[in-house]
This record gives sequence, structure tokens and C-alpha cells, in this order.
Amino acid sequence: MMRAGRKTVSALLAGVVCLAAATPDVAAQRADSSALAAPPPMFRISREAVPGGAELLTILGRVEAASGDASSADSVPLVSVLRDTLDDAEQENDQLRYVWVHGYTTPSAGQRIASAIPFLNRRSGNKDPERADSVPPAIIDLSDPEHDVWKNVMWIAAQSLLFDPYGVLVKTSVRAFRRNGEDYRKAHIVRALAVLSLYEAETGVAPALTPVEMRDIQARLVLAQSPFAGIVNDGYLEEAYKRESADAQDVRGHNWELLRQRCEAEGLYFDPLSMPDGTTTHALVWVARRDVDQTGRRFEKRFLNFASPWGDKRLLDWTGYSETRYFDADGRRVAPDTPDAMPVELIPLGLYGLDHPKIPALLVDFRDQNNPKRREVSRRVLNDITRNVLSLSPFGDIHYFLARSVYNFVTGRRGMDINQPSRLRSYSMLKLLLSLDASLNPELSAEVSRLVERVSMNPLQNDGGVEIALAYRSYDALLGAVREPSGEIAARLRRDRADEFTRLEHGAGAPFVYRLATILSAGTYHHRERVSLDGQLARIDVSRRLAYHRRFLEEVVRSTPVVEVGWDIRDVRRSVGFLAEQGRPGSGKDVKLAFRVFERTQDRETRRLCLNGLARAGSPSAREMLARISRLPDVDPDLRALALQASTAPSGDPMRRATGTVLASAADRP
Repeated sequence: MMRAGRKTVSALLAGVVCLAAATPDVAAQRADSSALAAPPPMFRISREAVPGGAELLTILGRVEAASGDASSADSVPLVSVLRDTLDDAEQENDQLRYVWVHGYTTPSAGQRIASAIPFLNRRSGNKDPERADSVPPAIIDLSDPEHDVWKNVMWIAAQSLLFDPYGVLVKTSVRAFRRNGEDYRKAHIVRALAVLSLYEAETGVAPALTPVEMRDIQARLVLAQSPFAGIVNDGYLEEAYKRESADAQDVRGHNWELLRQRCEAEGLYFDPLSMPDGTTTHALVWVARRDVDQTGRRFEKRFLNFASPWGDKRLLDWTGYSETRYFDADGRRVAPDTPDAMPVELIPLGLYGLDHPKIPALLVDFRDQNNPKRREVSRRVLNDITRNVLSLSPFGDIHYFLARSVYNFVTGRRGMDINQPSRLRSYSMLKLLLSLDASLNPELSAEVSRLVERVSMNPLQNDGGVEIALAYRSYDALLGAVREPSGEIAARLRRDRADEFTRLEHGAGAPFVYRLATILSAGTYHHRERVSLDGQLARIDVSRRLAYHRRFLEEVVRSTPVVEVGWDIRDVRRSVGFLAEQGRPGSGKDVKLAFRVFERTQDRETRRLCLNGLARAGSPSAREMLARISRLPDVDPDLRALALQASTAPSGDPMRRATGTVLASAADRP
């Protein structure tokens, strides 16, 4: 028995040794097979250095071929961002400048003329991609968001003073021209937001943008859809973006469940469509061909907004797109080879966007192509007639005000899908979904694309294929301008830095005032700062670092009552120290920030740095904060004494200027 036991143990040991020897090969084979099976990343980043100290970051997306073969997919330039780095590797002094959405180009002359025709509300053709050889317009200037606010103010003033007095034709033409231009820009802003969200959510992609930069871009793009949101301070960008994202998620979830329940009640098939990151933005509604001949069945089109499919001759004689899916006995979709799977031929009825604030918005009606068009155009035509033709205003006509209030109340309570901004967002997201998602059947995708283009009512809009060609052309033109040391991008970068320095020297509104003076003087006056380039860049560098540290500390004090719990105290010390050394003496904002940090930390070194900054300021508000610190119960006695001494010292006292040294020696004492 002992010999048999030894033989068994020997056999087991030999098996273990053989298995261990074979394991690396098996693991390698599995790794190779998984690497072969893994799909290629959807996005990649291209970096291009800009002469003068900047870089161009471009997100390129993998657009699937019609066959759905990932190997034949093309990388289409989608979004580019210009980052001003001041020619160093530090992130603290970086400044995001411009965002380009490739495919968003200057319209052709024919498109511009068509966009000024009142009540046209349809596409007027495509721009020739061969003529798109100039640098494309940026969708937003991140470093100067107030520019859009002033532009809107100037437009409103010009509309009221220059165009409206010349009659209905001029008035309606100019308003139509401006509205179509704004809608064209908003559609591409929505596309840029979707691309950035997908890029951020995709795993395995090296982040070319920091989380703060990504958040800033997304927040500014969200705010750019409102006419006067450019005045929002950078400190509130995160809050604004979070609120917008939460609202959008709630609306989509509500509409998803509403549409699903309606389809279940009517005996239809609900099919949600998701973006590649898993966000459900649209949904398809199908009907089984075998159920169409139920002529006596009642249909409630509430929330669905299309005609009854029961007994519809168009469906009984349907020759359009359909597909066969398999379901089990419980009505759940299964694979074709599942035992007892039942084939069901489905016909598409409608495609919905889930971004409408009340109900799902019908974007495509596969039987009646004019149905979504009527909903898209309804409120726009009403607004054009009342405001532009009849010149009615809620502030000047009480009857119109009452009638419009009742109309808005009824449509809002009933959830009618006539909200144009949400429909514009849904259509934009749908076009991006069709270009990036290969899960849809190619025939269905082509049919949806065709119907979407027919619904489009903006003369400036181009179809999907032309937009891809325009994206390639605009990206090539942008790269050509970037690589030229004396090109347009380098010149624009120098001008923006000069404006940035002007704001530092003369205030935030100085560049606008100087440009207005140049316009009013017919170009005879041009403001120039008499400072060397090195001096300008050094001043700009310090200013950007101060803004970076201020914003970081504002986020710290806003997010937690105890700094050490949620943040690395070393980062907090560095920001407080930089603000104390380089901040503007007497700045009320810096004084309040230093006091708030002092309140929310028990770290002695951080508190010492806060006292340094307050003592260095020497302003009445700083002395008030020092006096408040001296009355706090949880302050070390030596720091309390020094805070009290600094708060009572007269202005210009040498002690205040030397407080940093005094506090440093006090902090070193046991």
C-alpha cells in the first residue's frame, strides 16, 4: 500500500510539473486569441505641434463601412482642440483655445441665400467638398466665451435698429438667416458633446485631455447653446455640466419607460438603440407582420403619434425594410438556434428620440415621411407668423400674451413633441449614431439616413456622406495652417495672447473696447501694448497659474468640510503657498478663499500658509479675517496670537510684511 501511495504521489507531482510547464503556452495562446478577438478602439488621438508653443489635439473616430467589417473602417476626424501650452510641459499654465467640429464649415453662397428665404424650412443642397479648402470656423473659443455674448448683443441691437424698420421682408429674411445659422452651429455642438462623451467612456484610450479640461470643454459646449451663458464663471462649470447631464439622464430614462409601456399596451415591439458607450438615446418601434391584419383592434396613439398599424393597407402590402427575429414562448428575444425559437417578421413603424422633456419625440415615421416634418415645423411657422409677419409681442399685446400662455400650457401639459431644441439635439445624435454604430443592419441604417435627410429643414445642413468628405477637407486645411509658422493659426495664437495680456493690464472688457474703437475709427486706431514678448509671456504664465490654483482651492472648499479627508494635503499646500506668494495683495477673492481653507483644515502647515497670505494682503478684509481666525476655538495658541497681532497691526507695518518668517519660525517650535 505504501508503494502504491508513493506511485500515486509521484504521478500527481509529475502531472503538476507537466501542467505548470504547459501553462505559459496555454496562457499565451489565450492572450493571442483574445487579442485577435478584441475589436479595435473606436477613437484615436492625433497630436500636432503648433509653432509658438501650442498643440492641436484631434479625436478621430472609426466610421464603419457599409459591410460592418471593422477592418475596412475609416478614421474620420471629428473634433479638434487647440491647447496653448506656452511651450512647456506644465499643465498649470495651459489654456484651451478653440474647438473645431469637422464637418462644420462655412456655408456656400447658395446655402447662405437659401437660409435667408423665409418659410423655406428645407435643405437647399450640399456644399461642394472640393471648395472647402480654407481653415474651418471654430465652434467655440474656450478662452473667450464672453465673445459669443457680445456677438448676440450686437445682433439684437442691429436687428432692432437696422433691419426691423425696413419692412416685413427684410425683417423675416434676417431673422431666418440668423436662426438657421444658430441651429446649424447647435447641431454640431451636440455632435461634439456626443463625441467627447464617447471618447471619455471608451476604455483603452490614452487620455490626451485631463479630466478638468474634458469637463471644461463639455460644460462650455453645453452652455454655448444658450445665448448669454458665456458669462458663467469657470468655477461653476462642473456644477452646470453635472446638472445638465443629470437632467438629460432623467429625461431619457422617463421617456424610455414611457415608450416601453406604451408599446407593451399596444402589442408592439420596443427596441432601444444605444450609443457605443451604452447611453440609450433613441428607440425603434416595430410591429409583427402577422398582427397587422387585426382590423377591429383599437389603437391609442397617445405618445406614439403615428397612425394605427392594424389593418393598414400600407403594411399589408409592405415591400420596404423588414427583418426576422426569434422569440421564445415568453416573448423574449433569443438566438435563432435556440430550441423552440419562433421566427417573427418585424416591420419598423417609428424611430424616436428620448431627449424631449415630456414624451418621446417621433423622428422617423416609416409610413408617413411628412408626419415628423409637420411636427418639426409646427412651432417654427407659428413663431415666424406671430413675431415676424404680424409683429406680435408678449410684452406689447395682452391678447397675444394670454393666447400664447394658454397654448404653451396646453402643449406643455400634454407633452406634445414640438420642442425644436430637443428635436434638433435628437436628430444630431441620431446622425452620429448611424455613422459610428455598426450594430444596426446596413439596410436599416441606410433607410433611416435617407428619411432623416428628408426631414431636415435647415438650408445650411449637408447630408451624412458630404459631411464626412467636408470633415476630411477641413482637417487637411487646419493641419496646413497649423504647420505653417507664419500661418493663420500661429497669428491667431499671438493675437489671443496679446488680448489676454491686455485684459491683465486694463481689465476684462478692454479687448472689446479696443476692437470697437478700431471699428468706429474705420481701422485708423489699433491698440498695441508696449511690452516685450518675454515680459508678456511671463505675466501670462503667472496669471494662468494663479487661476489654476484659485480654481483648485475653490473646488476643494466646495466639495468637503474637512480638506484632509478628500484631497491630498500636499496639493492643497502648494496651491495655498503659490496664492500667498503670487496673488494680488488685497484681493478680496483670495482673502475669502484663504480663510475658507483655514476653516476646513487642521493641518498646521496649511494653516500657516493661509495666515501668510492673509498677513501679506494687509487689506481691511484680510485684517477682518485674521481677527475671526484669532477667535476660532480650534486654533493653536501661537497661531492665534500671531493672527491677532497681524490683524491689529497698522497698515504698512513691517511686522505684517515679515509675518511669513515669524509664522514659519513659530511652526517649527515643538
